[in-house]
Amino acid sequence: MARSMHVRRPATLASLAAELGVSRTTVSNAYNRPDQLSPELRRRVLETARRLGYPGPDPVARSLRTRKAGAVGLLLTENLSYAFRDPAALGFLEGLALACEDAGTGLMLIPASPEREDVAAVHRAGVDGFVVYSVPDDDPHLAAVLERPVPTVVCDQPDLTNVDRVGIDDRSAMNELARHLIAMGHRRVGVVCMRLARDRNDGYVSVDRQHAAHFHVQRSRLAGLAMAFSEAGVDWSRVPVVERFDHNTASGESAAAQVLDRDPTITALICTSDILALGAMNEAKRRGLRVPEDLTVTGFDGIHEAERAGLTTVRQPVLEKGRAAGKLLLDVGERTRPRSVNLSTELITGRTASAPRTITEERWFGP
Repeated sequence: MARSMHVRRPATLASLAAELGVSRTTVSNAYNRPDQLSPELRRRVLETARRLGYPGPDPVARSLRTRKAGAVGLLLTENLSYAFRDPAALGFLEGLALACEDAGTGLMLIPASPEREDVAAVHRAGVDGFVVYSVPDDDPHLAAVLERPVPTVVCDQPDLTNVDRVGIDDRSAMNELARHLIAMGHRRVGVVCMRLARDRNDGYVSVDRQHAAHFHVQRSRLAGLAMAFSEAGVDWSRVPVVERFDHNTASGESAAAQVLDRDPTITALICTSDILALGAMNEAKRRGLRVPEDLTVTGFDGIHEAERAGLTTVRQPVLEKGRAAGKLLLDVGERTRPRSVNLSTELITGRTASAPRTITEERWFGP
């Protein structure tokens, strides 16, 4: 004979209030406004709720009622794992999380693959505002964010005239690094850069593509290099610039190989990120080239791995970027006009840059 199953229905706010002999407002306050109850009454409400199986107020219903989700949405045009794999992104995420902790609010990651245009995740995200981390100016996910009637802060890129932004002066920072190399005597250089647009281009970059880049951080860093070397008499259009869509050390290795195969006489390889630079150093070692005696290598970001490798780079405050973006977004003050926070950078003169070989010096290819 089949045995009937008796499943106890979960308690509701009304049934819990009736069991306790208190108002529904009292039960609600035990969860949402505990300062309104005595410690003893709140303890009695919570203990009875556990005994009766009351799960607490419905967060969805509460958000509909208060029009507050209690969370900040972080949009990054990468796969979700990127936020926990890339050191610069991880530092930014930590800073943003600290700002959320200070404000007592949650954080929701909203990854958007750079090779997909499905913006549904943006539309259905239950958040009180968005932090947009380093996306191209033509990104459809960005457009979807800006359609939402909630505050938005952009970190790094794009630079929008009517949206709060946190960033650095990428052009000036890279220009300073270039002038440092020029002062050492470098004129024959190659460049490895991060992606410039949403289309995949793992190869050489024309000057036109550099100028039209939809990632304005990369566009600015390349412009800073071009300005410095052009002023030093270098024809920038003849400088080999190689782009990589994926941002990892393997990309740095393959891009460095592409540059060195084309022009083995270059004396410096300038990378627009530390990750790419660390890959370039791997490729130099594979070829038996000493860094910096045979080849100078530089990066950009100032991540811990670069510091350990003694990389000559530009250090930017990635954690402070995240914290500043969170503070801007969560600031409850009146917003009368877009605000901008520009953070300082520092040129780190590490062990991977030195004066180039002279014409009479023989290149060293190992024992």
